[in-house]
Amino acid sequence: MFETRGLRCEYQENPIGIGVARPRLSWKLQSDERGVSQIAYEIEIAGDAEFASVIWKSGRVDSDQSVLVELQAFQAESCKRYYYRVRAWNQLGEHSPWSETAFWEMGLLSPEEWSAEWIAAPLALLPVEAEPSPLLRKSFKLAGTVKEARLYATALGLYELELNGRRVGDCYFTPGWTSYNHTLQTQTYDVTALLESGENAIGAWLGNGWYKGNLAWGNQRCLYGDQLALLLQLRVVYSDGTEELIVSDDSWKAAVGSIQLSEIYHGETYDARLERKGWSTAAYEENGEGWQPAVVIEHGLEMLKPQINEPVRKQERLKPIALFTTPKGERVLDFGQNMVGWVQFEVEGTAGTEVTLLHAEVLDNEGNFYTENLRAAKQSISYVLRGGERESFEPRFTFQGFRYVQLLGFPEELELDDFTGVVLHSDMEETGHFACSEPLVNQLQHNIKWGLKGNFLDVPTDCPQRDERLGWTGDAQMFIQTASYLTNVAPFFTKWLRDLESEQGEDGGVPFVIPHVLKEQDQSSAAWGDAAVICPWTLYVCYGDKRILEQQFESMAAWVSYIRRQGENEFLWNTGFHFGDWLGLDAKSGDYIGATDRDFIATAFYAYSVSLVRKTAAILNKSEAEAEYQQLYDRIVSAFREKFVTASGRLAVPTQTAQVLALMFGLLDETAEKRAIEKLSELLKQSDFHLTTGFVGTPYLNHVLSAYGQNEIAYKLLLQQTYPSWLYPVTKGATTIWEHWDGIKEDGSFWSKDMNSFNHYAYGAIGDWMYRTAAGIQTVETAPGYKQIIIAPQPGEGLTWAEGSLETLYGTVSSKWNKSENGAYTLDVTIPPNATANIRLPDTTAESKVTESGAALSEAAGINAVHAAADGLTITAGSGSYRLAW
Repeated sequence: MFETRGLRCEYQENPIGIGVARPRLSWKLQSDERGVSQIAYEIEIAGDAEFASVIWKSGRVDSDQSVLVELQAFQAESCKRYYYRVRAWNQLGEHSPWSETAFWEMGLLSPEEWSAEWIAAPLALLPVEAEPSPLLRKSFKLAGTVKEARLYATALGLYELELNGRRVGDCYFTPGWTSYNHTLQTQTYDVTALLESGENAIGAWLGNGWYKGNLAWGNQRCLYGDQLALLLQLRVVYSDGTEELIVSDDSWKAAVGSIQLSEIYHGETYDARLERKGWSTAAYEENGEGWQPAVVIEHGLEMLKPQINEPVRKQERLKPIALFTTPKGERVLDFGQNMVGWVQFEVEGTAGTEVTLLHAEVLDNEGNFYTENLRAAKQSISYVLRGGERESFEPRFTFQGFRYVQLLGFPEELELDDFTGVVLHSDMEETGHFACSEPLVNQLQHNIKWGLKGNFLDVPTDCPQRDERLGWTGDAQMFIQTASYLTNVAPFFTKWLRDLESEQGEDGGVPFVIPHVLKEQDQSSAAWGDAAVICPWTLYVCYGDKRILEQQFESMAAWVSYIRRQGENEFLWNTGFHFGDWLGLDAKSGDYIGATDRDFIATAFYAYSVSLVRKTAAILNKSEAEAEYQQLYDRIVSAFREKFVTASGRLAVPTQTAQVLALMFGLLDETAEKRAIEKLSELLKQSDFHLTTGFVGTPYLNHVLSAYGQNEIAYKLLLQQTYPSWLYPVTKGATTIWEHWDGIKEDGSFWSKDMNSFNHYAYGAIGDWMYRTAAGIQTVETAPGYKQIIIAPQPGEGLTWAEGSLETLYGTVSSKWNKSENGAYTLDVTIPPNATANIRLPDTTAESKVTESGAALSEAAGINAVHAAADGLTITAGSGSYRLAW
């Protein structure tokens, strides 16, 4: 059986409200046969699901491309839904049946298509400094039978909509956090089923969010504006084909809601006695209820763009595992997992009773509730009961990072079932799985995944709990490769990179955080600003997304130009502020920055970014730029060697991170390479196989060791349990990745109260090595997105088996090796249709000693070639599942 399945438009299944006028389509092939590939495809697009009105045909296109296929000579129109189907021809000339029908629907593509006006609560009702959140509502009557209805909305601040008393959509923290002065995303909702014939009503909750609320430090507020506002357009299509628009304008009404305080950092205060029952229904009477006419405010529309990333949604629900009393007498819930989201709870009591939930990540060394590491963030939820019945509550416009919750004001008798931890994050598709024979490493993998869950809430934040939660560029570029194994992060980072480009200075400099809210720190740092280059390149390699390179090339080139203009020598970066090897353990006492010279790190990343921009220019057929960047790269490498490599071929900077960066970025000649790996091995032996690297060196450390013949040392580091190591936090009960190797010290005391996050994904970058080297799943730059796959596990002492799987845009790739006590290996491999693989077998060079499903390799279907080399045997194979043994 040969068929096409898994149709996607711009990475998404049946998306509504996209903003790409020339969207790209992807599909997967499915077959039980080995060696299946595509030689041609055909796409049809129609205005109806039955394809009675086909509006575009590709005809047969001779191509093996099945991922991110751009529709030539097709231009989508605003608000229209398009149905599409695909069929493909395989290598035997057989064509599949037409796929199941899929669709995509466009959003409002142009600001000129908005008829709505920005509306807000009048200042007389809610002054700028007021804490309560406003409500906005409008009643309206529909004139006929509704065929379909779409609601387009966004806000200055956060919003949540209700239509006829029911919540609209399942997204949270809309419209998300962007560089609001440049981009404000709009959302599209299918509300056909929520409308009623005749009288209807729509309502909106508004919250401060990132727009008006506290951001960063020093009690900064109102960084984007000081008045919350709504923009909404409801398009109703009647059964007779006529249309009607209901829009936000001065006919709406505003009132103070029951949310008395709403802040990302500080939490939410809700007074249930102030609820306006039925306020978003048509039957609700506004008279005498404090409603006033909404006001139209001046705010532009030019920054409006349909949403391109996945929204934040509820992902999981966790029940507490314990309710206990601390030595100080605090009543505390333990959810068993450091998580991000909020607590939904039920409570019963008299009217006016206030209950409060405080949130923390850890307990102190005496077992008491600990919040000092939150700094100014209060992470507090307060609820005032309406009384008379059992009440249920969860917040709307705030999120907390926590494992433990202190309960204040609750009744003495409580049940664990009264509380539920709701996990929220961007709704990225989970794509990766890793496991091995060592339970502590499996817990490390768990922690890495939960670090992503906790910090990928619309932007890649550094931490989710203290008064920060910012999109640090360095953290993002260090982790993006690991993140691309765990989930499909292409839309998520595409959105973030658009903001990065918007926030770049005229000189090409990249701020420390995106969106840029640290205006007093308007400067750039090596390894942080390099996110402008590393992130789009990584998306290209992992997903084969050429368009992201097209969109970001000017930004990438601008960053390199910025570096080139720093200082007197355009081939060294030896000026300005840099974070260096942030939190490196070889730092001087009391210093956050490791011992590796910052000029060394800056110049190394300079060379690396230039090399990637050169490759990007080649892919985009910019031959002049390619030649220019090649020449620049050569000059940088020459200057680096002259500055940092001694006459005897040794690096002048004798740190672990220095050796790692020079080797990882290919900055040394053969002699210096040999001495650098010898030096790195020596340094690790001197430290009894403990790392001293910080944010900059750690992501590449094990990659370098495995690539340069020191794989056993890489495994020693992975499996090291004493401080400092990846597994040390695991032995201390960590359920996420920590900011510091010793966030909690051996004696139970803390590293610091000023900067000590227990959910900080940067050091989770080891996950990349676990997938790529321990499990052995890789792609290649020349056939990116896993069109061509390398399966090359490198087993090491301490593991008897390891497995990984990855759901690529072609299908599932998996690799599992097992080593028996007598030294025999098995390797189970799955390659998806329309992809090929080079499978490298460790510890053997003899083809005759290898079998596939019990037969000789020469008899195995799907295997195209076998090549023996000094470092092992390589098997070239097509799609299918294989069991290799030797």
